[in-house]
Amino acid sequence: MTWTRFFYNLILPLFLVILLPRLLIQLFERGKCGHKFGQRFALYSRSVRSRLVALRPWTWIHAVSVGEVLVALKLIRCMEKKDPRCHFVLSTTTTAGLTLAEREKSKTTEVIYNPIDLFITVRRAIYLIRPQQLILVESEVWPNLVWAAKQYGATVALVNARLSPRSERRYLFFRPVIKPILHTLDIICVQNPSDTFRWEKIGVHPTRIHLTGSIKFDDARAVYRPPRDLRPLLLSIGCPKNALVLLGGSTHTGEEKILGRAFLAIQRVIPNTFLLVAPRHTERSKRVLKDLFGCGLYPVLRSAQSFLPSRINCLVLDSIGELQDWYSCVHAVFIGKSLTAHGGQNPAEAITAGKPVTFGPHMENFSALAQELLSVGGAVISHNEQELQGNLLRMLSDPAWADSLCKNAVECMRRHHGATERTRQILKSGPLISPSQGGG
Repeated sequence: MTWTRFFYNLILPLFLVILLPRLLIQLFERGKCGHKFGQRFALYSRSVRSRLVALRPWTWIHAVSVGEVLVALKLIRCMEKKDPRCHFVLSTTTTAGLTLAEREKSKTTEVIYNPIDLFITVRRAIYLIRPQQLILVESEVWPNLVWAAKQYGATVALVNARLSPRSERRYLFFRPVIKPILHTLDIICVQNPSDTFRWEKIGVHPTRIHLTGSIKFDDARAVYRPPRDLRPLLLSIGCPKNALVLLGGSTHTGEEKILGRAFLAIQRVIPNTFLLVAPRHTERSKRVLKDLFGCGLYPVLRSAQSFLPSRINCLVLDSIGELQDWYSCVHAVFIGKSLTAHGGQNPAEAITAGKPVTFGPHMENFSALAQELLSVGGAVISHNEQELQGNLLRMLSDPAWADSLCKNAVECMRRHHGATERTRQILKSGPLISPSQGGG
């Protein structure tokens, strides 16, 4: 056992002792504490254990939450299309991720919670599943999980990998600790040329790194189900048939009020409008409902059983995994977590659906794509509430401009088309170098 591994397994239990009570409280508050909780410690029901043993060998894909699960599902569909004999374990950390994965999984996929990264826990899971390949989505590199998989002879890959300048600086600072973990990654599929440079700079051997483009930005329609038509639902809650619909996608605290006030200002100019708000965390939906009502709107939850259709002008989406479907119903989109929070959210699905998008100045997690979109006129930035109001209003009142945004955005993302298939081919080929060629 290396000093890095020893130190990690010494410190992690201490952190868990501190953090676990808070996690349990959160799960209890959301009513999820008993739902498959044992799986977080690699304790599975008899039926799950039987399937895991009977259908070996598995390809294990880990995706932390909803966005990463969507990437994993696209990759699984692409892989099973080429080889129907494949079986997949799809693990996720969050309840929302599990709900989406269970709903959208194929017959070849077993969905579980990812085990807590304790040495004994992950060894139990790996011993039961015996993966021939462990695929981690984007940035979820759990050391004990990776080390245990390698011990049992699995290939370990990181797909759709991204490394922001901030993460690069952090990794460089902790390079002596990080390097032995990076050494275990056989394949790293990156999204952009700049990511290639950053991974090399922190010590990854160049022949382990493959530029594939982003699976998130790949044409979702090519490997994912077509969107469901949700317009009848809009009509049933009182949205006029020819209304112009705005959508705030994956919004964070404070953004709903800003969007609500902007919408009311737009409605004074274009009365025939309707607002959809999709909070990033659905457990905030009731709070969002109150905030929007306080702004002067008449909102209703997607899950509501009764309402007054004549007054409703806003629908709060407290559902999971439907955002792709709603994009097909709208005329303009605001990308959340970009005005009052930092990081941004993925604009790819809205662009793929052919919708004009605007976002705030804080798109750090998607900075390369955001800058590219802005440079070619494929999106517009809204620095504040006034700009958001003006940009959304222009999208609705100037169809030619909105159409040009859509066309430019689609052209900008064309280089990512085929990223899922390119990733599949690299995973199938396996690593190109021996384990002795480690971090560089």
